Formats: sequence, C-alpha cells, structure tokens
Amino acid sequence: MPENLLIIFAKNPVLGRCKTRLAKGIGPENALAVYRILLQHTAQTTRSLKVDKEVLYTDFIDHEDSWDSTIFKKELQSPGDLGQKMQAAFEAGFKKGYQKIVLIGTDLITLEPSDIEKAFEALDSNTVVFGPAQDGGYYLIGLSQMKPELFKNIPWSTSKVLTKSLEKIDHTYQLLQIKNDIDTVEDLAEIPVFLPFIPLL
Repeated sequence: MPENLLIIFAKNPVLGRCKTRLAKGIGPENALAVYRILLQHTAQTTRSLKVDKEVLYTDFIDHEDSWDSTIFKKELQSPGDLGQKMQAAFEAGFKKGYQKIVLIGTDLITLEPSDIEKAFEALDSNTVVFGPAQDGGYYLIGLSQMKPELFKNIPWSTSKVLTKSLEKIDHTYQLLQIKNDIDTVEDLAEIPVFLPFIPLL
C-alpha cells in the first residue's frame, strides 16, 4: 500500500452553491464557469502524481465529471464546519494506514504538481506543512501524524486562519511558497484565462 495520500476537497459545481463571494462581483453564472476551470486545472495538475488520491465532495458524488474514477477515489465530506470536515478526512486517512497525508482545495489556478511533491517531501522531516495563501488562510495542509488541535477553534474564512493555526503548533512544521487562491474579483484580474469573466468597469 502506498504511504502517501492526497485528499482534494471539492464543492459540487452547482449554480449558486459555489464561489459565492466571487459571484457577488461577477454573477453566479460566471462564478460557476470560473469554478469549473479551477476544478479542471486541479484535476489535471494532480492526476499524474505518484500518490493515492481521493476527491471528497460537499453534496453528492459525481461519476461523470473532471475527476477520472480510475485515478481518483470518490467520497463525500463528513458533516460539520470546515475544521470538522478536514479533521475527519485526516483521521480516516491515517486509520487506513497512510503515513503522510496532504489536503488541498480547488481554488488555486497556480497550483503545480511540484507544490504537492514538496509538501510530501517536507513531511519526511516535519509533522505539519502549510501552503500559505495571500489572504491569510492556507491552500494546503499536510500531516505526518494526527493533530486534531489544528482543526478546532479556528476562525475559518478569515485572514487569521494560518496565524491561529501556527499558534497551536508545538512541533516541527514547514511553510511552502505563498500563493493566491481565487475568491474575489480582484483575484481574477492578473490571470488571463479569467479575464472574460470580469465585468467591464
């Protein structure tokens, strides 16, 4: 059994249910189109990685989407807030026998295979690895052993997520390169593929 597991948290691409902050600036149809591009990019970026891969959906499992069912195992996220969902996903992975687990979302158009490879490498000598996001959160978290405290009492969806998470760490950790995930109209502005979805001012 491979020792490494990549978990991908994905919202189902349903109109009005995904990228809601972004939809306030460009409308729900455009937000859905942007999200579909992000999903496809994440699937393409991760499909060839030499690790086990699981996609965990928010609402329902889609067997006919961008995630090839022969490459990605498909499951549902556990109930609860984001912290509870992530904790449950890590606990399930460690219970299956994996030694190193990395979890990402689907909001990063600049995600590269090397980002995930570096995360697994970091877990050879660290307990935790984060991929910091420019907005104060993180686009990636990896663990080499279960640390449930990282998922409790965190102000999710705020600029304090990473800071508060780091305050809970009393063991070795590593930070990857800072990247910008796609949550607002401003985040789209410097990405050519998204320019058609930005309203003219």
